[in-house]
Amino acid sequence: METRRVRYNGQGFSLKGEKDRFVLPPDFRKALKESGDGRKELCLQLHPTLTCLVAFGLSREAELDLQLDREEENALRRGEPFNRQLRSSQLFGFLKVPFDDSGRFVLPARFVKGARITDRLYFQGAGPEFLIFNPDELMTLDPTDWRHAQLACEDLAEDALAKAKR
Repeated sequence: METRRVRYNGQGFSLKGEKDRFVLPPDFRKALKESGDGRKELCLQLHPTLTCLVAFGLSREAELDLQLDREEENALRRGEPFNRQLRSSQLFGFLKVPFDDSGRFVLPARFVKGARITDRLYFQGAGPEFLIFNPDELMTLDPTDWRHAQLACEDLAEDALAKAKR
């Protein structure tokens, strides 16, 4: 498979629906399908420092070895320790989660627990990947860094709740 750079930008929001399913935002779903040559799989892992999930498409897997090599080289150049096995387990410890044509997917229990997910998800594009937050966890982050996402999340949550009431 030819490596294709897929980028995730924008934001999205999902309320938990029937059968404990969430829905991927349409733009993210489209990019995920492109990343997987039509396969409908979402790669998920816990973020190493934030209480959220990191998500990406299948094509990103091919880039992870290069990222690992680059991070090790940078650490060595700066004279810092680098635990290749630990970082490799962080990068390659993702799980492939299927989604349907409508973007519906079920989060495995370990991710629900690890990211403190309840009944809502906020999606934040981050270039080669995107972040998935429990909105309550997002609101605890420093607004100096995260205000753009916090405001977007508030707006999208209001819209989703208004639609759900109809």
